[in-house]
Amino acid sequence: MAALVLRLRVMLALGALRGDRSRVARSILALVLTITATVVAVIAVRSLVHTSPEAAGTVVVLGSSAVLLGFFVAPIVCGTVDQLDPRRFFVLGLDEWRLPAVLGVAAFTSVPSLALFVLQVALITVAISFGAPWIVAVLSGLLTLVTGVFAARIGMALSARLLPERRSRELSAVFALLVIVVAVPVCVFVASSGWEGVVPPILHRIAGVLGMTPLGASAALPFLVAGGGSGVGIAVVTSVLTAVVLVAGWLWLARRALTAPERPTAIRDRPGLGWFAILPSNAFGAVAARSLVYWLRDRRYIMNVVIVPVAGVLTVFPPLVAGVRLELAALLPVLVMALFFGWLPHNDVAYDSTAFWIHVASGVRGVADRVGRLIPAALIAVPVLAIAIPVTLAVNGQWSLLPVLIGVVASLLLSGFGLSSLLSALAPYAVSRPGDSPFQQPQRSRGGALGQAVVLIGAIVLSAPAILFGWQTASGAGTPASAAFWTGLLTGLAVLILGVLTGGRVFERRGSRLMEFVETV
Repeated sequence: MAALVLRLRVMLALGALRGDRSRVARSILALVLTITATVVAVIAVRSLVHTSPEAAGTVVVLGSSAVLLGFFVAPIVCGTVDQLDPRRFFVLGLDEWRLPAVLGVAAFTSVPSLALFVLQVALITVAISFGAPWIVAVLSGLLTLVTGVFAARIGMALSARLLPERRSRELSAVFALLVIVVAVPVCVFVASSGWEGVVPPILHRIAGVLGMTPLGASAALPFLVAGGGSGVGIAVVTSVLTAVVLVAGWLWLARRALTAPERPTAIRDRPGLGWFAILPSNAFGAVAARSLVYWLRDRRYIMNVVIVPVAGVLTVFPPLVAGVRLELAALLPVLVMALFFGWLPHNDVAYDSTAFWIHVASGVRGVADRVGRLIPAALIAVPVLAIAIPVTLAVNGQWSLLPVLIGVVASLLLSGFGLSSLLSALAPYAVSRPGDSPFQQPQRSRGGALGQAVVLIGAIVLSAPAILFGWQTASGAGTPASAAFWTGLLTGLAVLILGVLTGGRVFERRGSRLMEFVETV
């Protein structure tokens, strides 16, 4: 039976690489992202050998706790199709008493489980380097691996039994963005920073608490043994008991899935509404959902989004050719990307073309329209910048500039959003029509330079104080990093709020003119 189930497991995994091209593309993308994340995490873990045992233990406990929580939560939030659902194999006439145990073993062959295994191998080597006995380190890795795998099994079982099967891909995308925003900066920071063994006290206390809980007990065990501290017994009992409870819980849920009746079909057949089902059921949610659909499907938007990171990276080469040091030139791309991400929505009304009548005919309030149109750009900009900022600081080597960079980036991005909210209603200009090539020149381009220039130059001018404070901090003039951070953040928020409110009033007053404009270009 075990061999049969494993063969079926491999065939199901390979089946994801066949069939519809969009599904194959998503599967390949997920595989590439998983491999990339695993490599980054392993590099970050291996870098811990250069820190103190306290710092390494803190990072390992916090990271392992987050990973184990993600293994349980991700299937519930994303509605991942469970290829090892016991009900799929029951029709093969297999022994219903042995089947749950065999499926539990087969769960270790999934891509996330293999990624967790590789990560545990790296953690074992780090724990041994700090003096933990190898048998304790290996036991810790095995317990963490079992806990993560069966936490995911239970999450999938609960998801299949209690929640609608057709949760949207949009919700999965939001969860993935949250993971990117949190995990990638942390991994880059851990992999590149020179800590010299210093751990913020608050993080050390949090790790100490998590090390006594089911989330972090198994990861904390080897560091507690190596350090000779108290709590070893509690960590051993907690980690072993957690693994046993999860395995027993999975066996019970699998057995129940084979014997209990199916859920009512009315719940499973509920149609999905995509972004409209996730966002609030009001004017803002409707505008944001419609904008997201356009931004993710219209090649005019897609081309604009793709160009921004490319343009940001290219800006680093001219300073290098001119003799500027890499540490300074590396700061430029992230600032350029923040500026252009804020600039992207400056002509969003014109891109609507004749579909703009929906906004006018439904009487959408101006503020709801302005804020809703910013959601797609924000959902794209925040993850990209969350990755670009730590990568920039890793190249620059000065993590003390993190508040400075966040403040300047926030000022450029939010100021651009605020000015775009005003200019897209005040001075729209002709763009290529829906379905046309993004590079096609429109026949009428009156007023195009005004909106583009005002948003770009205005965002730079408004961000000048934050940029000045940031430059003084980076050059060692004695200006604290908090000055650039708070100046940039408050300036960006002020311009954003003022731009949305003013743009909303302009939108309400010029609705008929905007309608006439989009109908004639």
